[in-house]
Amino acid sequence: MPASGNHEVAARRPSPPFADWFPDAPFDATYGYDLEALLQVPVPPPPEGFADFWRGRYTRARGVHVAPELGAPVRHGDHLVRPLRFTSLDGYRLGGWLALPADGTPRSGVVVSHGYGGRAAPDLAAVPADAAAIFPVARGLPEPSLLAEIPSPEQGHVLHGIESVETYVLGGCAADVWCAATVLTEVCGQLPLVFCGTSFGGGQGALALPWDDRFVAAALRVPSFGQYDVRLASPCTGSGELVRHHVAAHPEARDVLRFFDAATAATFLRVPALLGCALWDPAVPPPGQFAVYNACADVAELQVLDAGHAEYPTQSEDDEEWLRRVRAMAVRA
Repeated sequence: MPASGNHEVAARRPSPPFADWFPDAPFDATYGYDLEALLQVPVPPPPEGFADFWRGRYTRARGVHVAPELGAPVRHGDHLVRPLRFTSLDGYRLGGWLALPADGTPRSGVVVSHGYGGRAAPDLAAVPADAAAIFPVARGLPEPSLLAEIPSPEQGHVLHGIESVETYVLGGCAADVWCAATVLTEVCGQLPLVFCGTSFGGGQGALALPWDDRFVAAALRVPSFGQYDVRLASPCTGSGELVRHHVAAHPEARDVLRFFDAATAATFLRVPALLGCALWDPAVPPPGQFAVYNACADVAELQVLDAGHAEYPTQSEDDEEWLRRVRAMAVRA
């Protein structure tokens, strides 16, 4: 389903001079789409049993005894930050950080995910002073959540368990979001929660949030895992390239991926969302990103980014606008 048009976007704005910005790019990372075409990218319908699968997985994750262990606090601006270990679905012990307001009790909570490179430290730029935040690192990703049982991104993390809907790693990564939210509410009490994620984290949020009513808002920037019909036909420099080659050799994996399409999942999203989608992106093809927005356009605002997964001339303006809008979303929570 294309974007509904309920949210006005600058669909007629001129495209940036990408050939000048990225003269050494190996291919045109617009993939032949302008903004108007991106807003018409269709959303794959859910396969039979899609919602039941995700609701069942969520129910299992809510039953996990997360057993948080917190390290010594270090002050970062308005927050006290502690290293964290917690248990997620399937018994994996994961890492991350927990940030609490240095003064007073938190009014809201923010679950902040990350890209496929994992996370080396928390980034509090989008977290208001009176909000608590958790920065979980998904299973198998560097450094806090590397596991012997799951390959690293360089070794094929994105293909782990792809033989089955029940074992595919992205289902576990969505459960990591739910278990991190449980940690935050166990430590701080029941708070309205906001999710913020970029790239891998944006796709992770699109898969996880529709089933968890503890979240009141979501910010998804350059979300991955959207629109596999297009994604599998689009060479890229990100993790999708491993998936594309795998499915070419193992076409039966396509039926598994139908349950992990972030655009399909986003059709079930019912909370206000901010989607940051790029016009040019060699790592996460833009039509996949915009398919996630198109799926939830009735509840989402769109920030059109000039590019993703690259440095570019207008990046600071895009970043400042994104942070302003995410902070405002967390303040409203």
